[in-house]
Amino acid sequence: MDWDNLKFFLALAETGSLSRASERLRVDHSTVSRRIEMLEQDLGVRLVERLSRSYRLTAEGEQVRDRAKEIEARIADIARFANTVDPLPNRVVRVNGPPLLISQFLAPRLLPLQGRHPGLRIELLGETRQVSLSQGETDLALRMSRPIEKGVTARRLAVVAYGLYASRDYLTRCGGEGKAYLGFDDSLDHSPQQRWLKMLAGERGFTLRSNDITNLLTAARAGLGLAVLPCAVARNDPKLVRVPTKLPPLTRELWLLFHRDVGRTPAVRAVIDHIIEIMTQARAAFREDSPPGAAA
Repeated sequence: MDWDNLKFFLALAETGSLSRASERLRVDHSTVSRRIEMLEQDLGVRLVERLSRSYRLTAEGEQVRDRAKEIEARIADIARFANTVDPLPNRVVRVNGPPLLISQFLAPRLLPLQGRHPGLRIELLGETRQVSLSQGETDLALRMSRPIEKGVTARRLAVVAYGLYASRDYLTRCGGEGKAYLGFDDSLDHSPQQRWLKMLAGERGFTLRSNDITNLLTAARAGLGLAVLPCAVARNDPKLVRVPTKLPPLTRELWLLFHRDVGRTPAVRAVIDHIIEIMTQARAAFREDSPPGAAA
């Protein structure tokens, strides 16, 4: 049996469709289908029922899925173990987090780390989905909510304040009373920023929606409307102005997460210590009442 085929089967079992499984694995959907058929032929067992628009696991497929998840967890254990004993000085450390935080705050502050560890390579992954630390999708994760994963070490870095911002030009055109709101799309409807903005917008709805807060920042700077943005980033933008609201200020906790085993690796430990260092220095900048320039 080709063990790699289990990965494709498990992706289909967890997502429920070929398209979502192919997106997760970053392959063509026909590859996923072919690999699952190969697994069924190797095992001599029918694992999925191919319906007109979806896939459903057979009873045998459900049992194979459960066993495959156990194998996946063991493989992740092996990968974490290998990372803890990896002596190579040029190890790649992957850091995942909210796109705006990664691009506007973390990336510009990596120069001192590079100076202390010239062989260190860092991969910055700005995305909104919560990747799995236990499955080795990333080494470090910055998240805006308290972690729930087992076996994960969490360090609270800061309390991040958000506010409503718009460009000076937009407020001038609207006489100081903007009515066009820029918000997230349906994939992020659950976020506190989105719920807070919906209370402000009421029945007006959103003029523009996006799954990336960086796009909302750009749209607000261009004068398209009002967006909920982190004060630490928006207050230092000369084109943006804070718009007062009747709602209480919105704040969220920022956490640094890593698996205990991975955190023992010297390269990863160096990045952890650097992130904690720069966040300790800039913690006040994330507050609502910090003056402009505090995050620089």
